[in-house]
Amino acid sequence: MNDSELNGPQSASSSEVLQILRGQPPRERADAARNREKVLAAAARLFREKGVDNVSMDAVAAEAGVGKGTLFRRFGDRSGLAAALLDERERELQGRILSGPPPLGPGAPPAERLAAFVDAYLDYLLGHLDLVRVSETAAPGARYRIGAYRFWHRHVAVLLALARPASDADCLAHALLAPLGAESVAALRGELGDERIRKGVRDLALAVVGHGSEGSRESTA
Repeated sequence: MNDSELNGPQSASSSEVLQILRGQPPRERADAARNREKVLAAAARLFREKGVDNVSMDAVAAEAGVGKGTLFRRFGDRSGLAAALLDERERELQGRILSGPPPLGPGAPPAERLAAFVDAYLDYLLGHLDLVRVSETAAPGARYRIGAYRFWHRHVAVLLALARPASDADCLAHALLAPLGAESVAALRGELGDERIRKGVRDLALAVVGHGSEGSRESTA
């Protein structure tokens, strides 16, 4: 997996992302770090108490005790705030995928890793659904421009390429990730419930890899 496919903080500048990809912590002034923590704590508190859709950037700035200009320069908009709050959770899941124990981590057959990914991703998604939805729907196509989505897509595509080497793994990966979109899950959650959504996506993933004759081949991704 290339450095360019790894996810950095969604609200970070391009120079900060490059530092992170190179293993260097981004440099941040002490006052900027304090403001960032105050803003994220205020946003998390307001989002939890009032719901993401009912909290404005002005309200977050007032709650954090920072100027609106500071807030907008650092995070851009509410979707940037949501992405920043999700960053730590995304990194934790990505770390388990890259170097954790199988079947989510390396060492299990592709089909088992794919099923484990669906389960783990849905744990993350259902636990932070409103925040993920805001980050994915800020603008048309926003979901596909988020660094985390590129990571998930690359991981699924690698597993599909191992299981079905003759297939268009990139295209199939997008198709399998489509029902994991936050907007889709939020719309269907009340009708289907979490367990039916989980089983449906898992069955879909296994059906796709099940068509390949090499589906049992051990993954080294």
